[in-house]
This record gives sequence, structure tokens and C-alpha cells, in this order.
Amino acid sequence: MSSGAIFLMGVFTITVLIDMPIAFGLVLSCLAYLAIYDSAPMMVAAQQYVVGLDSFTLLAIPLFILAAQLMNGAGLTQRIVRLCAAIVGDIKGGLAVVAVLACLMFGALSGSGVADVVAIGSLLLPAMARSGYDKGFSCALVGSAGATSTIIPPSIVLIVYGTITDTSVGKLFVAGIIPGILLGLSLIGVAIWQSRKHNWAGGQPFSWGELRVAAIDALPALMVPVLIIGGIRFGIFTATEAASSAIVYALLIGFFWYRTLSLKSLWDNLKSTGESSASILLIIGASGLFAWVLVAEQVPQALSTLLVEWTDSKTAVLLVLTVVLLLLGTFMEAIPVIIIVAPVVMPVLAHYNIDPVHFGILLSINMAIGANTPPVGVDLMAACKIGGINMMQTLRPLSWMMLAMTAVMLLLTFVPELVLFLPRHVQ
Repeated sequence: MSSGAIFLMGVFTITVLIDMPIAFGLVLSCLAYLAIYDSAPMMVAAQQYVVGLDSFTLLAIPLFILAAQLMNGAGLTQRIVRLCAAIVGDIKGGLAVVAVLACLMFGALSGSGVADVVAIGSLLLPAMARSGYDKGFSCALVGSAGATSTIIPPSIVLIVYGTITDTSVGKLFVAGIIPGILLGLSLIGVAIWQSRKHNWAGGQPFSWGELRVAAIDALPALMVPVLIIGGIRFGIFTATEAASSAIVYALLIGFFWYRTLSLKSLWDNLKSTGESSASILLIIGASGLFAWVLVAEQVPQALSTLLVEWTDSKTAVLLVLTVVLLLLGTFMEAIPVIIIVAPVVMPVLAHYNIDPVHFGILLSINMAIGANTPPVGVDLMAACKIGGINMMQTLRPLSWMMLAMTAVMLLLTFVPELVLFLPRHVQ
């Protein structure tokens, strides 16, 4: 690795250690590199920052965020939770199972782990506390289940990965369905096991009448994934156009079906979307600049050469990349990791004939695990804030959930067909 790349990574590591915001740390390290090594004019930094944002597909991010805000404001979250409770009934640990199912369903609306955790956690964490569930367990479960939104379409993480690597976002969305379900099942298994061990209660007894009423009431929410995936699958619209369609759909059901949206709530949702989108796009631009410097220093070629000399096993390479991504996910949020790592590893994927769709899903699962791993752990942090506890109180129950998610990731690593089956059959 060149001295320039080492200097760049060194400066960035220092900014992380002093707790500088990631976006500022990325830009500062790039500017320091350009100032010391004089490899390009400073103006290039501004140009590359803008280039990182110059993508039609990235418009889907603020659009999906707004769609999720509108759907939450329209009351779809409460209806999803009611439907999940009606499905689960009063089995041991029923509320914990409801939390996982609700996070999976709302993830298909929001595409954001933190949004999922806040929406579902605000409703279910107080209820679980009243029912005697350990707060550490509840927060760890909601944080872990909410993180599945990084895999389940319309995942913002998958949109960013597809944009950076020029991989079909539609294929990534379809590829995330089976892994998302497997992750949900693994967390449900942990939830039921822990609930029976501690004798934690379920919800209301199962009733066909309640299930029918809840299903009809939640039907508009259940149609959103069909609209997004079906529209992309049949070539009706792109991912960005699907996000726009989801906004129109949310406005229609919010104003005219449920009649729960108002002009004031619409304005509040627009402001909230602007704030969330700005923070994400700020990081995307900075990460794009950082990735450009890494490519200029020929880091991808150096990494590819190193791995080729070390092994010719595709599985071994994926396991090495998994370890690296798990470490990065512990200290950084998902989007900067993806934008920095993806351009570096693409030559490696090409050499070993690793499908970028397969790697994209594995990368997203790594980021979901990282989103619940201290010290950063943004999803776990959001859950703990709602639950009113310290992150350290979640570590024991969290370890079982991270183990379950890691087991699913390893299964998908060794059996790539679980990821690639659906994309190959929807071409």
C-alpha cells in the first residue's frame, strides 16, 4: 500500500478516535492528503464531492424516507402492530414475536433501520416493559429486528450499494427477500427461547375475528411492498419512480382512506425528511470523495493482488471480507462503509467471479450487525433511548441475537443460491 493511502487512513483514524462526525472526518482526511501530496488541485475535492451525489438513483433515498414518514403519520404503524398481534396470539413471548414481525413489515415500508426502530419501538417497548420483559432484552430485540430494514426492500443501504457499484437495484431488492425472512426467523427463534426461559407473557388470545378485522385494516400497508417490488419487477418503473409512487400512494390513503393526515402533519413530515436526507447525502458526498482518493492511490489493485497471492478460494475471500466489514461496522455507519469499501473490493469480486448481488446482500447483513454493535450501534442506540436504558444493559441478550444473525450470514455465504435464486427467476 502506498504512503499516500497510509497517510489518508491514518488521518481518518485519528478523526474517528477523537469522535469527529464521520462526514467531516472523511473530508478533512482527503483535504490533508491533497495538501501534503499535491496529487491534484484542491478544486478537485469539491468536484468529486458533487460527483458522488450526481445520481438519479440516489433520489430514491429522500423519496423513500418521505414515503415512510407519511405512512407512519397515516397510522400504518399501529395497524401493522395490531395485525402482527392478531397473528401471534397469546403464545409465550408473543409480544417479542410481534416486535420482530412488525419490524419486518414496517421495514418493507421505510427502508431504514433507525426509522424502523423508532416507529415500532415507540409502540412496543413500553408495552413489553409493562408485561414484565427485561428492558435490555426488549431493546436488543427491537434494535436487531429493526436492522433487517437494511436487507428488506426498499432498503436505503441497497440503493446506495447499487448506485456505487452499478448493480441493478431491482435485483438487489428481490435478492433481499429470502435473507430478510431468514434473519427474521432467527430472531423469532431467539425471542421464543428467551421468553420461555424467563416465562415472559404473550398478548391477547388468538381470534379469527380479530385477525380478519386487523388484516382488512392493515391491507393498504401490506400493498406497499407489492407496489414497489411488483412495479420494478414488471418494468413499470425504476427504484426512484417506485419511491415517488409510494409517496402518492401514502398521500392518497392518508388523506382519503384513513383521513389521518393533515396539511400540518404533511409539512412536519417534509421538514423531517429534509433533515434526514441532508445528513445522509452529506455522508454520501464525503464518502465518494474518500473512495476517489483510495482509487487514485490504487488501493483496489493492491488489495486484489494481495488476496490473489494468498488464496484462490472464493469462500475464503468472502470470509475475510466479512471479518473486515464486521470490524468497520462496529465503528462506522453503513453508508460510508459501503461507499468506501465497494469500489475497493469490486476488482476482487470480478477476479473471483463473485456475484455483486450476492456480496451486496452479505455486505448489508454485516452492516445490520454493525448497527447493533457498540460503540456506534445506531439502531441499538435508538432502541435504548426509547427504552430509557444504557446500551451496556443489552449486551448479554444482544450476544444471542448477533450470533443468530451471524449464523444466517454464514449460511448465505456458503449457500449463495439462497440469495440469487429469486433474482435469477425474475429477470
